Amino acid sequence: MNRAFALVLLSILLFAQSAYSMDRRGRLGVGMSNQLKNDLPAISFKIQKSNAFAFGGLIGVSTRDPGGGHGFGLKVYRNLFDEPQLTFYTSLLAALIKEKQIAGDDEGFQFDLTVGSEFSFAGLQSLGFSFETGISLNKINGEFGIETVGYHFVTAGILFYL
Repeated sequence: MNRAFALVLLSILLFAQSAYSMDRRGRLGVGMSNQLKNDLPAISFKIQKSNAFAFGGLIGVSTRDPGGGHGFGLKVYRNLFDEPQLTFYTSLLAALIKEKQIAGDDEGFQFDLTVGSEFSFAGLQSLGFSFETGISLNKINGEFGIETVGYHFVTAGILFYL
């Protein structure tokens, strides 16, 4: 996994001049994310409503017992500035999460306040890769936590824009 991540990061750095952004207003992006604190991979979506705002969500479900659960979240993006093929933004995620345990189910919540960027490559404008960093307030397994977070593009999300 570390080698794959290093290879992708090296590719991005080598071809950085090819990374230019595009206007995605009105386009629906569908993809994956792994930002939920109960570690469920989630289907994610995002729609750019204007130059300033985008809205999105996450849905993750697992029927495993124990270890399964679900998570549902909504996300609001505020674009800070655009560059060709690159958008810098702040975002707020609010999610309800549930985790199945041997001793019973545990419900909780997650609030993330992050800054990040979504980029795409020239010739691949329908794919968006995101990374984010910030702070998370969450409660799961009966424990409240305030944590710093850093989501690389596999965790923060990869979206295909229709």
